[in-house]
Amino acid sequence: MESQVVEGKSLPYVLVKPPGFEPGAGWPLVILAHGRGASMYDLAGLAPVIDDRGYVYAFPNGPYSFYGMGWAWVAGQPGVEPPPEGAPSITELLDGFMTEVLQETGTEPGNIVLGGFSQGGGLTLRYGLPRPEVFKGLIVLSGAFRDSDHMTLPENRNQPIFVAHGTNDPVLEVDMGRRTRDYLQANNYPLTYNEYPMAHEIRQEVINDLVPWLHETLPPKQ
Repeated sequence: MESQVVEGKSLPYVLVKPPGFEPGAGWPLVILAHGRGASMYDLAGLAPVIDDRGYVYAFPNGPYSFYGMGWAWVAGQPGVEPPPEGAPSITELLDGFMTEVLQETGTEPGNIVLGGFSQGGGLTLRYGLPRPEVFKGLIVLSGAFRDSDHMTLPENRNQPIFVAHGTNDPVLEVDMGRRTRDYLQANNYPLTYNEYPMAHEIRQEVINDLVPWLHETLPPKQ
């Protein structure tokens, strides 16, 4: 696989391309957002582990500096440098990123899975659930809703969603994952929810369950 850093106008991102990739050739796209304090490089190593031939991948970088050592997706939290007045919102930044990455890859809306780890998983729910016409499915790895009270859900709730959470997670306790599960089930989403004997991490057991779900939800290019 070939990786390159794209300095997008909205968000920089790592683009990971499979052998034989050509823009506009119908490649399905997997987008994965990192957790708080990490960067666009954090999850890029998952691409060859998940599927090194059937997908093109994009790993965006969060816009907000976290203690000057990493990046975050949510402003207004301790350690997160506030954006300047008049700066684009996170939704506007993600909209711009999506426009750019679709131009770069030639992928069509509806041929995309959005996912993320930790805070990136919460971002996936916030941004992905209202856009079922764009994202075929969603992946939430050790992430959760922090506040689902203000979510506006679409009438189309057919997006398959994969949620994985560690029973020993000290950062986002497993009860948060279970509340996310209950919320999605109560709203009739097709949900795959698994718990693992792990902390705040992504283990091989998670990948083993994720890959067949991804292949079914968003079939790889043949």
